[in-house]
Amino acid sequence: MNKNLEIDNTDLRILSLLMEDAGLAYTEIGKRVHVSGGTVHVRMKKMEQLGIVKGSQLIIDPAKLGWDISAFLGVYLDKSSLYEDVAADLEQIPEVVNIHYTTGVYSLFAKIVCRDTGHLREVLHDKIQKVKGIQRTETIISLEERISRSIPLEEN
Repeated sequence: MNKNLEIDNTDLRILSLLMEDAGLAYTEIGKRVHVSGGTVHVRMKKMEQLGIVKGSQLIIDPAKLGWDISAFLGVYLDKSSLYEDVAADLEQIPEVVNIHYTTGVYSLFAKIVCRDTGHLREVLHDKIQKVKGIQRTETIISLEERISRSIPLEEN
């Protein structure tokens, strides 16, 4: 059973089905877990209120739309206390798709997606390097994303 005592195995089964196919209708999920579609709806609302479910999104393949470069950016800050300001500025750059505050060698780690190497250079030079508080960056270009998945929700 999950550490969060407010959810049960039915909730976990609902989440597992939606993680496999977020387009499933609540009535279909209900059939599979032996509850009504209304019950699935109520349980999903509860999990949203608990912060377990943080909305839903359509996942696209950026490369299919001409955004061929995915890169990871290790960011060194002038001072770690600048994290909030730097993160807020990076959030304003559309090519930055996620940001992590990290331990280790980098103060933060970000993923950026660009159309091509020229666009990558523009984003790095004209946008990211101009953010106050960034001392320097290291860029790692991804050649392939092999796995992108959610955690397994197994009943223990």
